[in-house]
Amino acid sequence: MSSTFGQLTYPEISAQAEALAAAFKQLEAQKEWVTRFIGNPAFDEVIFIGSGSSYYQAQTMAATYKKWVGRPASAHPSSEIYLFRDAAAVPGRNYLLVGVSRSGESTEVILALESVKGVAGWTTCGITCHEDSKMAQMTECLVSPLGKEKSTVMTKSLSSMTFMMQAAAALASGKPELWAEAARVVEADADVVKAADSFAKSFVQEHDLHKFIYLGMGAYYGLSQEACLKIKEMSYVWTESFGTLEFRHGPKSIVEPGTLVCLLLSETARSYELKVAEEMKAYGATVLVVTAYKGDDTAFADAVFEVGGRELSDEARSVLYLPALQYIGFYTALKKGVDPDHPRNLTQVVKI
Repeated sequence: MSSTFGQLTYPEISAQAEALAAAFKQLEAQKEWVTRFIGNPAFDEVIFIGSGSSYYQAQTMAATYKKWVGRPASAHPSSEIYLFRDAAAVPGRNYLLVGVSRSGESTEVILALESVKGVAGWTTCGITCHEDSKMAQMTECLVSPLGKEKSTVMTKSLSSMTFMMQAAAALASGKPELWAEAARVVEADADVVKAADSFAKSFVQEHDLHKFIYLGMGAYYGLSQEACLKIKEMSYVWTESFGTLEFRHGPKSIVEPGTLVCLLLSETARSYELKVAEEMKAYGATVLVVTAYKGDDTAFADAVFEVGGRELSDEARSVLYLPALQYIGFYTALKKGVDPDHPRNLTQVVKI
């Protein structure tokens, strides 16, 4: 393994607490964006779109928006809106289309936004890390100022944009307690990042795994897909993600010794989800539980990573799950002798 491996990715994962704090401060300056767009009751539905990691965080954004704001929202790959819009959105409704793109240059999100320009009932906006990008020039965007990255894989950009949109949803909800939850996440994140680093390094060193399964529900389903993509991009291992209870309906047949089942545990469905993880342990899986807190009910697991924030909602706590998932991908790559900075076949911006 080269000593130069991971020189871009590691500091970017490690700097996400600062990126969250900067996004929170920036949102204070962009409160009018919230009023005009996701907080505007004139829209019948908010549609979040992105590609790859941006689509997965769009799923968490949509789930949070529905729960907190109490209005319709959905998430789609950008290409679905560009090429199959009628299958994603019925006519006669007033839509807000929110583009999600780290670079603001992804061809598919640009095409999707352009495809509804001038179409009755469609308004666009976005979120990005680059204020001078093509997307930011064509529509009004929230900007995560410290989310910019040199690495190919998304880490602090995804964490900070997901958090920023959730904080925007807290504002749109008009509920001060949700804004207070966002503030507590900013305060907690640095300690979580530090703890996640040492935890993930030890976990990867101590376990030899050849299959990786990530499970999550609600706002955590998008995170499970993102965790799956992170380790796939960085280390090229075989991995999948599923809704936690859905995994029992057929896919569990792939579980065997050497399989990691990583459960992103919610408090909403804690007892149900832990039953699934315990079942997978009985089939020979190595079970990792990422959770607000350890308890007697998690004692069966091979490893438990606590993020804290038990008093927070599942949605607010979600970005605190990301550092451990990102570091596991990073340290798995190093263990396999793969450079996470330069994944094969990948570029930072995908263009058609």
